[in-house]
Amino acid sequence: MKKEIQIQGMDAVNMAGVADANLKILEDSFPCKILLRGDTIFLDGDEQPVTQAEEVISEMMNTFSRKSSLTEGDVSLLVALISEGNHVKSNDAEQVVLYTKQGKIVPKSEGQRRLVETCQNNDISLVIGPAGTGKTYLAVAQAVAALKNRHVKRIILSRPAVEAGESLGFLPGDLREKIDPYLTPLYDALRDMFASVTLKSHISKRVIEVVPLAYMRGRTLNRAFVILDEAQNTTVPQMLMFLTRLGEGGRMV
Repeated sequence: MKKEIQIQGMDAVNMAGVADANLKILEDSFPCKILLRGDTIFLDGDEQPVTQAEEVISEMMNTFSRKSSLTEGDVSLLVALISEGNHVKSNDAEQVVLYTKQGKIVPKSEGQRRLVETCQNNDISLVIGPAGTGKTYLAVAQAVAALKNRHVKRIILSRPAVEAGESLGFLPGDLREKIDPYLTPLYDALRDMFASVTLKSHISKRVIEVVPLAYMRGRTLNRAFVILDEAQNTTVPQMLMFLTRLGEGGRMV
């Protein structure tokens, strides 16, 4: 029996443990082959040990979600409980949007919780609120989480930096230098959620695009998480143009 498990809500390093200690506990406890590649764990063996190992791995992710840490003791306890036929029932006390090296990103108010739930349950979400309430930051965090969990293939972040159709030619520099000052808030959020090397790689491969609204015309964005910041500054034709960019499997905030 073979299984593939996508790691969600934690890094592969935290899952494996120091010197792969957590994986060694699993291998010693369940007679099956356990292989970690990127963000995916591959299980291969008889049905019972593979099923038990899968349940332990699921509870390891839930434990990390609650505690922001996972020790060898936690793994050993989960192995002991599940090996004896006990099913562990997780109690997630808080709604974690994304884990980063700086810690976890969670909604901190009722409004933010409603924002997260709305965006998770709808293809198109409209978010309204005062400045400084975390609207853009939480939206970007959800986009990054969707990308890491392979729910989407790319992230498109946009702002109405200039009017659709207005020329940027009077500004100095190339296209990136012309538009970057307008898009700084989006880059700031991304830098909090990605390592510098990873972010540069994603941008160079166009997995993540940060573009002004003027450059969205004519595109069909399939399997993309699209965020329009400062949407109140758009005109009606611009907003209609933006909404019609959404393709199959896409989400828009």
